[in-house]
This record gives sequence, C-alpha cells and structure tokens, in this order.
Amino acid sequence: MSVKAVASVSAGAENIFTSWLPVVAGRRASMSISGTWSGVVHLQRSFDGGATALDVESFTANGERTYVAEEGSAIRLGIKTGNYTSGTALLRVGTQGN
Repeated sequence: MSVKAVASVSAGAENIFTSWLPVVAGRRASMSISGTWSGVVHLQRSFDGGATALDVESFTANGERTYVAEEGSAIRLGIKTGNYTSGTALLRVGTQGN
C-alpha cells in the first residue's frame, strides 16, 4: 500500500509555494486551490530536487486538478514573484508514494 504525501500553504503574498513533493512516475497528484484571492497560481515541476523550477500550468481561479507525473519529477504549487494581487489562496498538493 502506498503512502500519501501532502503539502499545503496559505499564500497571501508573492513567492509563496508548497514544499516540493516527489511523485512516482505515472502516478497522479491532486491539486486544490481555494480561498478569496486574485493573481496567478503556478504548478511547477523540477527534475533536479527543486534547483530548477519549470512552470507546467497556471490558474487564476479556485479549482481541483490532477497531474500525471513524469519520471524523476517533484511538483509544487504557489504564487511567483509579480503574480500576487490580493487576498489569500489556500494551496494543497497531494501525491502517492512508492
């Protein structure tokens, strides 16, 4: 049985992200964005432990999403510098372990 890992954060400013979560290749990750906020939330992935973040998708409204991982990747969700306008976005990412 796999272990589920979860990271969450209340993003009420720019440059606020969940922690990086490793995702087993081919497994699904769940993402949740809620709260009262304005700006752009980014899903990012990294193949080098977070040293280099690559934007995968961006969101401007609350919602639920799933993402299928690539081999050796980690993901996070957050608001980049320059993309925050107002309010607080409640961000959650959940992954399945090995």
